[in-house]
Amino acid sequence: MPNLIDYLFVLAFAVGLPLWDYLYSWPALRRRLEEDPARARKRLWIAAIVCPWILVAVGAALWMSAQRPWAALGLAMPEGWRLWTSLGLVMLIAMYQVQCVLAVGRDAKVRDSVRQQFTGSLGDVLPRTRAEMNWFAAVSLTAGFCEEFLYRGYFIWVLAPWVGWWGAAAISLAFFAAGHAYQGWMGVLRTGIVGLVLTAVVSLTGSLWPAMAVH
Repeated sequence: MPNLIDYLFVLAFAVGLPLWDYLYSWPALRRRLEEDPARARKRLWIAAIVCPWILVAVGAALWMSAQRPWAALGLAMPEGWRLWTSLGLVMLIAMYQVQCVLAVGRDAKVRDSVRQQFTGSLGDVLPRTRAEMNWFAAVSLTAGFCEEFLYRGYFIWVLAPWVGWWGAAAISLAFFAAGHAYQGWMGVLRTGIVGLVLTAVVSLTGSLWPAMAVH
């Protein structure tokens, strides 16, 4: 069963950190983008890598100190049909992503359409050079592991004893989407849809690993 420290930990990453980002970090970033865009992007990406891993380290320390099994958090490999389902899902989504990348690369109209989806400050933080792409790839890998560990793992585990797994998953999804409010309403909507898919993957496979791979 979760204890008070577990609840405070979830409150910190699901409420405290998004509020900090929305009220302070993102407005400060917009100001820095006007002064030195390249430096502002790199500073953002470093924070987006370091902070989530610190949170995961704290969560893992809490988990190990209580001598809880990792399987209860979803960090166990799927077995049997769940394993094959996981592999199939990851392969299908990977092929879809490859197809999207090829389509963007071949068609100028598609590229223009994609660019229009990322306007304002959100578009300003996308990578411009190969070196920036490396930083952005590290951010993506961090998000894939850390956000699943925190939201589809720890958050759901903490609330499940009170509202059931699906109730906890629904609340987690709401906070996950709201945590991206700095991207505007469309960003919240897109994040919510992605979070819903990832939640379904965790439910179907019984593990966080496939969702991390998809993410």
